[in-house]
Amino acid sequence: MRVAVQASDLDHQRIDGTRVYLKELLKRFGDLSPETAFFLYHRGMFNPNLAPPKRANYQPQSLPFPHAWMQTRFAWELFRIRPEKLFLPIQAAPVLLPRSLDVTATIHDLAFRHYPETFPAALRFKLNFMLETAVSRADKLIAVSQSTKRDLLQFFPHLPESRIRVIHHGFDAELFGTRLSEEGLSNRLMKLAQLEYQSYVLYVGALQPRKNLVRLIQAFAQAKKQIPTMKLVLAGEAAWLAQDILAAKEESPFREDIILTGRVSFEDLQALYQGARFFVFPSLYEGFGLPILEAFASEVAVLTTENSSLTEVAGNAALYCNAESVDDMAEKLERLWYDEVLRQELIARGKRQLQIFSWEKCAEETLQYILS
Repeated sequence: MRVAVQASDLDHQRIDGTRVYLKELLKRFGDLSPETAFFLYHRGMFNPNLAPPKRANYQPQSLPFPHAWMQTRFAWELFRIRPEKLFLPIQAAPVLLPRSLDVTATIHDLAFRHYPETFPAALRFKLNFMLETAVSRADKLIAVSQSTKRDLLQFFPHLPESRIRVIHHGFDAELFGTRLSEEGLSNRLMKLAQLEYQSYVLYVGALQPRKNLVRLIQAFAQAKKQIPTMKLVLAGEAAWLAQDILAAKEESPFREDIILTGRVSFEDLQALYQGARFFVFPSLYEGFGLPILEAFASEVAVLTTENSSLTEVAGNAALYCNAESVDDMAEKLERLWYDEVLRQELIARGKRQLQIFSWEKCAEETLQYILS
């Protein structure tokens, strides 16, 4: 059996949840099915932090091409070698594919359908085209949450439910579950951003409008008046339409205590999670919400918003706030900062919630579905 994998996302320097997803699957596919030949197609050079491991049954194929790579060079290669299966880990597909090819595509989220104003027009057009093509060309669809499945059925009412399987993400238990020593953690935090243990609230993710960070910055300013020692750390790179977030930070009377880390390594992320007083994820919409699991594994309490997939992922292990209410978000920031008993209860619940999710389970179910 030959399985082609569209792996070009692993070339990117910016790391996000969809790229971590493919990285974690490819850590496991080769061992789960040693008799299967996996052809890993990408455009240039793998990001060293995302590169798949070397396996006897992995055949990485770098196919440089300047324009419309998926629709041209990648599609041509599929016609040339004619594999039996194709796995598309992002919600995009070539328009033209061999008719005999069995295609599985993962749908991560439909945020651009729910909140189009949070995406640039050109990107929104591209994402809609990619989604429409993936849904029309794939024989089997993977939804990363029940929420994403509901969205697919809402926006594609003629799509048979039988073509969709929900397979949840996992989390890196080894990295985020490994506790740093008190001295090691303290040194890492000071080196990163002159931070002290439990002196800050942490957000992890891209800086873009859907993440609702302008409201978070405003809520932080309200809470900070009651908690002068509180800091806010936004760990992630600026993505599209980040200018309002950066402006909100500069306009805040407490801008000196709002720390933008930019890109951080997985190891530094481990320290940031473990050193935080709690984790906040104020998103307007998420297809899954991987950082919530990372926070649970890091034994950090979570404050998030009550929408999309976030209640599905966090269950009863998070404190929830209204994504559109700065006042409610500020009140919950204050409450979780002061209430040690609540934080410890949420940490305990988070450990139980984690038992639902693992990359091993995700990889096994995904590969079984691809090969079926």
